Amino acid sequence: MTASFVQSITEVGRDGWNACAGTDNPFTSYDFLSALEETGCATAETGWMPYHAVLRQQEADAPSAVMPLYIKSHSYGEYVFDHGWAQAYERAGGRYYPKLQSSIPFSPIIASKLLSASDTNARALLQTGKAIAEKLGLSSVHLTFLPEEEAALAEEEGYLIRNDQQFHWHNRGYDTFDDFLAALSSRKRKQIRKERQAVLDSDVKIEALTGAEITEAHWDHFFACYLDTGARKWGQPYLTREFFSAVGARMADRILLIHCSKDGQPVASALNFIGANTLYGRHWGALADIPCLHFEACYYQAIDYAIRHKLAFVEAGAQGPHKIARGYEPTKTFSAHYMRDPGFHDAVSRFLNAERQDVASDIAYYGEHLPFRKD
Repeated sequence: MTASFVQSITEVGRDGWNACAGTDNPFTSYDFLSALEETGCATAETGWMPYHAVLRQQEADAPSAVMPLYIKSHSYGEYVFDHGWAQAYERAGGRYYPKLQSSIPFSPIIASKLLSASDTNARALLQTGKAIAEKLGLSSVHLTFLPEEEAALAEEEGYLIRNDQQFHWHNRGYDTFDDFLAALSSRKRKQIRKERQAVLDSDVKIEALTGAEITEAHWDHFFACYLDTGARKWGQPYLTREFFSAVGARMADRILLIHCSKDGQPVASALNFIGANTLYGRHWGALADIPCLHFEACYYQAIDYAIRHKLAFVEAGAQGPHKIARGYEPTKTFSAHYMRDPGFHDAVSRFLNAERQDVASDIAYYGEHLPFRKD
């Protein structure tokens, strides 16, 4: 088995990458990751220098396994927050950046990072990450938003496991949105109906668009909404206008765009990506303050689409205990971390032991406040 590293996913190629990544998750696809690179989002200049790992049985062979990797000069756009670790390490005289990061840039999406059908290859990727960090003098290796089984492999390979939580909707065999409502308590059912009616009463037109239905005009409107939300939340949006055109051209059938207009004028938009069994809610923005439109465009439209298309889950992104009242359930997330400095590794381990207990308590608490009927 030989390992190499490439500074652009184009050096692997679509066929070679997708043969390892599969097709279930749109975020690990060649089309999505190459769009990030080619439109200036994930580059050395933005602090996301591609350094993808490629394993081959022999040097001339097709890839047997790949791992999306980036050499990071900061911790922005990751959604697993290690700023405190960086500050502590540097106060102690260490240099935290650059670090090695395996993630989907700007996307808190649970997705395989060890892209191979073989556990042996997955372990080799984990070992390769540690080895290249040692060779390049990087402080640490981080794999974020892993499936639980990959986190277990990482722990066996000496990585520390970090837990957090997101809120996901589960399709429990519903045939219609009303079936979903029927599973809720009377009070929560009335609340959702009231919120949906408020949007109807506001005369907002909502279109669920996918494939060729999405035009450049729709992307222009979406980007205006994205910029407005980004400016209010974090100052500088991570994604460029060109990125959305690129994914729209390359993977339109895996995109669900909720387009909201009033009196013929666009007022809001929500972007989702369609996986094999999961709908992923990613970005939302509004140019007008319309009561309950956020809930409708981001949550109820997503649930309705998932039910109609027999998808098992909706992942609605980071944060948001308010999602519980809309039928989303607390879900434990997993990340894996390796610090080259043994003393720092031990300190982070102690921190994570305590943090995991807090996360477990939060998940248990929210689990007791789900909106479903008790009978």
